Amino acid sequence: MKTNNKLVGVGFLTAIAASLCCITPVLAIITGLSGSLASTFSWLDPFRPYFIGLTVLVFGFAWYQKLRPKNKMSCDCEESGKPKFIQSKFFLAIMTVFTALIMAFPLYSTIFYPKSAKQVIVVDKSDIQTVEFKIGGMTCSDCENPIHHEINKLSGIIKSSVSYRNGDAIVEFDKSKTDIAEIEKAMNSTGYTVTSKKVK
Repeated sequence: MKTNNKLVGVGFLTAIAASLCCITPVLAIITGLSGSLASTFSWLDPFRPYFIGLTVLVFGFAWYQKLRPKNKMSCDCEESGKPKFIQSKFFLAIMTVFTALIMAFPLYSTIFYPKSAKQVIVVDKSDIQTVEFKIGGMTCSDCENPIHHEINKLSGIIKSSVSYRNGDAIVEFDKSKTDIAEIEKAMNSTGYTVTSKKVK
């Protein structure tokens, strides 16, 4: 029974490791901590499939241990009576569901980011500028969210798109209300780094 609890613990930790690079940016926003927390665990992202595989194997083995038929050998050392809650199938089921939710976190993490819909009134169309920023350190689609969030906190942002595949952010803004340096500073505050920029 104790071995089963250890397996559940290991499975739970590997599930957290699998999604840690996506959980920390959300925690940074919810708690109001430094945005640089966002990319702290981005180095774990390439190992995510291995963590997920290990978690599935560990929980699969834990369920096998729990459901396999027990030998009906009489032994004075066997525990009698109902098992403790932490050793029950119900507890294992709760931990399995909770672990699955943690592993799937990147799929629904965007719901934790505040909506940044705002109206920007442009007085002079000649003030509209579009800049492409090349950004280093993004490893998955969830890395886009903290960058997008920080950009849209600035006034004068008309439109922005962030792509981890292209490793860039394209920002359209009113240069009378903000500037390239301010946008770059906002991006760098997330922990990801602007490596170059090009005015379009």
